[in-house]
Amino acid sequence: MLHIIPIPAFEDNYIWLLHNEKHAVVIDPGDAFPVIDFLQKNRLSLSAMLITHHHNDHIGGVQQLLDYQSAPVYAPQYESFAFKHIAVGEGNLVDLPEIELQLHVMWLPGHTLGHIAFYNHDYLFCGDTLFGAGCGRLFEGTPAQMLHSLNRLKWLNSATKVFCTHEYTTKNIAFAMSLEPNNQMLINRQRQVQQLREQGLPSLPTTIELELSTNPFLRCSQAEIWQNSQAVNNQELSVFTAIRALRNHY
Repeated sequence: MLHIIPIPAFEDNYIWLLHNEKHAVVIDPGDAFPVIDFLQKNRLSLSAMLITHHHNDHIGGVQQLLDYQSAPVYAPQYESFAFKHIAVGEGNLVDLPEIELQLHVMWLPGHTLGHIAFYNHDYLFCGDTLFGAGCGRLFEGTPAQMLHSLNRLKWLNSATKVFCTHEYTTKNIAFAMSLEPNNQMLINRQRQVQQLREQGLPSLPTTIELELSTNPFLRCSQAEIWQNSQAVNNQELSVFTAIRALRNHY
């Protein structure tokens, strides 16, 4: 049985750890200490690391983890890394036999130009591209690139579990409510997420289906969002560009 655990790091990061009670795979380990602690306490062997992009809060612990236990690191072929790694890109398949899992690679420029995600029919590990009710900032890419990347994710299986790497959901929902206050699914989600966070539980994973019904960055064609977006017209890219700019200052 595969277990997927969020290991909190820094202020709001999640380092996702997948394990079968013997072997473990770690995704975007920005900090090695909590990962090593979890591995030791649960007597797990590190089998691989998966990297979505080059920001330090996603890779800062990689070398220390390699020093702790050697393991293959799969990282975007479109970016540069100082640590030893296997470069992967669009269309590649990452085989993780120790945990009996295979993940496809999708190139999703926007947050960074070389950002990738790992996915299969059941899971999406999307780094900082898609968040609960939000999306990543455009540090390197253009609005058109990010919109295209997000639109690709819309076509994944609706039941796919989405493992984002930041606990931004509460604030993202508040922003989404300013754009689409009459969305009953969004209203329900706000209440559910509030209950989870009050119990100290993560708001993640989410699902593609839930994001399609509540995430404004996947709903730019909705009339209410356009009307509240300050966009110059109702074209999808215009609305996306406008609401991404609004979210930057929210």
